[in-house]
Amino acid sequence: MTWRDGSTSDDPQRFGTEAFYAALGRAFVAMCAVVPVLFLIEALDVGLHVNLDVTAGIIPHRIQGLDGVFFSPFLHADFNHLYSNSIPLILLGTFVLAAGTRRFLWSTLVIILVSGLGVWFTGSPNSVVVGASGVIFGYLGILLTRGVVERSWWNLAVVLLVGLLYGWQLLGILPTDELISWQGHLFGLLGGVAAAILFRRRRADGPAGARSESPTVTLP
Repeated sequence: MTWRDGSTSDDPQRFGTEAFYAALGRAFVAMCAVVPVLFLIEALDVGLHVNLDVTAGIIPHRIQGLDGVFFSPFLHADFNHLYSNSIPLILLGTFVLAAGTRRFLWSTLVIILVSGLGVWFTGSPNSVVVGASGVIFGYLGILLTRGVVERSWWNLAVVLLVGLLYGWQLLGILPTDELISWQGHLFGLLGGVAAAILFRRRRADGPAGARSESPTVTLP
């Protein structure tokens, strides 16, 4: 069966198809597998007393803290910090990953770079920044932007649901005196917007005048 937009009944990007729910299920399982890895890293950090969150975190304006751009999303200040990030990471990551593994990986890389470098350039040099919050806000930016640029109403519905559950956390993109990296949240959100635009699926005319989906950016 083919719809007017050129999608078919086995299109995983089409809400309501069996392929869509199958992709969503696989993505959920994958994201649920990621979180235990983060807990293992935190357990090793605490158990071996290696202070990874200090030695491998982002230290703004310092060259020795630049490598934290890549490492910090996998590190957390403590287990409470990790607990607070786990559920939104699974929830948002599931819907981002369901749209395709390559898009997910490249989008995550863009978010990590934009969020991490944003923190490194604008954060306090007396701080060490760790945590997956920047990636979480990036996934939120992806879903929101995809809903607009790809006219994907289910993406907007997910954002609305997340907004109802965690809307108060959006205040995390505003400057605050608390020990929270609002810069990581803000630049993570911006990185998600950029990734959604860079790796968006655009509509193209098919051979019979139907509309089909194809990536704007060719990924290796």
